[in-house]
Amino acid sequence: MTEADRALERAIAAMLDARASSATICPSDVARAHAPEEWRPLMEPVRRAARRMVARGELEITQHGSVVDPSTAKGPIRLRRPRGGG
Repeated sequence: MTEADRALERAIAAMLDARASSATICPSDVARAHAPEEWRPLMEPVRRAARRMVARGELEITQHGSVVDPSTAKGPIRLRRPRGGG
């Protein structure tokens, strides 16, 4: 894992920490904050960072409000802190 990978994980955590505990964020929010002009190439690195955080129990990935398996999720996703009872 590179420093850039760790920076994206920190950015995800910081963005969620700055919001209500029930809030979700879009990976594009993180990418745009990290590189406002060239955010699109960061979308997959942000998703990979989110998947690593899910594997450590630090994050959940949702679609349409339901937690999804990050390895099979296709299309738009949201990121949030884990919630009890899933």
